[in-house]
Amino acid sequence: QSERTEIYTNYLKQLIKTKKAYISKEESVQNPGTETEVVRLKNKGEIITFNDKIRGKIKFDTSELGNFVIARSMTEPLYHLAVVVDDYEMGVTHVIRGEDHISNTPRQILIQRALGISEPKYAHIPLILAPDRSKMSKRKGSTSITEYRKNGYIKEAIINYLAFIGWNPGTDKEIYSIDELIKDFSLEKVQKGGAIFDTNKLNWFNREHIRALPNRDKLQLFKDFLPEEIKKMPQYSEKRLNRISNEIIERVYTLKELNETALSGELDYFFDFPKIETKISWKDDNVEITKRHLNFVIEKLNKLPEDEFTYETIKETLWSYAESVGKGSVLWPMRVALSGKEKSPDPFTLSSIFGKEETIKRLKDAQKQL
Repeated sequence: QSERTEIYTNYLKQLIKTKKAYISKEESVQNPGTETEVVRLKNKGEIITFNDKIRGKIKFDTSELGNFVIARSMTEPLYHLAVVVDDYEMGVTHVIRGEDHISNTPRQILIQRALGISEPKYAHIPLILAPDRSKMSKRKGSTSITEYRKNGYIKEAIINYLAFIGWNPGTDKEIYSIDELIKDFSLEKVQKGGAIFDTNKLNWFNREHIRALPNRDKLQLFKDFLPEEIKKMPQYSEKRLNRISNEIIERVYTLKELNETALSGELDYFFDFPKIETKISWKDDNVEITKRHLNFVIEKLNKLPEDEFTYETIKETLWSYAESVGKGSVLWPMRVALSGKEKSPDPFTLSSIFGKEETIKRLKDAQKQL
C-alpha cells in the first residue's frame, strides 16, 4: 500500500473537496491524551440494498455506522478506502469473498457512492468449516495449499475439490478438468450454508485425477516422489514403473503416501526378487503337494510365448487346473512365490508385470525354499 499512497491521498482530497468527508481532530486511540487528525466519511444513515449473487437481496441500515473513519491521516488510508480504490483502479467487476465480509460491504458501498464510482457485483461465499462445523483455522486443521502440494496432492484435484465445497453442478458428475469447471461453474449454484472440509473426499479426488493423468505425466510424478533406494533396485525401470502404475493408484491416495509405502518396503518385490515372509503352502497342504502345483504352473507358463504373456492368457492357462484341485492350493503359493507377501496383487497381475522369464525364476526360487 505504501507505493500507492499518492493515489489514496488524491481520492481523500476529492472526498474532502466535495464535502463527502472531513478532517476530524480528536483524541488519539493509539496514544491517549494526545490529539490526532483522522478523516471521516459523512454518512447520511441511508438504507443500503445490494443484490448478492449468492444470497440475493441484502439490506443494511447504515445509520448505526455513524461518520466512520476512512483514514488515520491524508497518507494513511484504512482498509475500506484502500480496497475500494484498488478495486476501482484495477477495473474489478466482481468481488467474491467469504461471508464474514458481508458486514464490510455497506461501508464500501458508501465510499463508492461518495466517490461517484461504480459498484462491483458482490458474491459472499459460505465459509469452509472444520469437521465440528466450526470456522476453519490453523488450530482446526487448516493447511496451506503449498503443504498440500508437498504432501502429494496435485493441482487438478485441489481445484476440483475446492470448487465442489459448497457448489454443485446439478448433475452426478464430480471429476472436472479446469476447463470444464470454467465452463460449468456459476455463482448462482453456490449454496448458502457452510461446507465441511472432508479430507477423505479430497483424497478421492486426488486419486481419480492422478488416475486420469496422461501416462507420461503420471510416471513423472511417481518418479519425483519415489525414494532413491527404489530406483537403485535391480528390476527398477520406467517400463516396470509403468506396468505397476495401476497397482500404485489402488494403494495410495497421495504421492506422499506413495513415498511412505515405498520406504516401508511394501513395493520392494516389484523391483527385486522377494524375501518370502509367509508360509508358501496353502493351509494344510504339505510340501509335496505345493511342489507339484508349482511344477504344473511353471510347465504351463513355460509354454506360453513371451508376446502372449498377459493377464488374460495366464489366467486362462491356469484357471481350470486351479478350480479342479483347489484355487487356494495353486494360486496362494504362486502369489507368495512372486511377491513374498501374505497380501499382494493376484498372481496373474504379478506375472503380467514381471514377464515370463522373471515370473518363472521367482517360482523356481520359491520351490527351492520348500
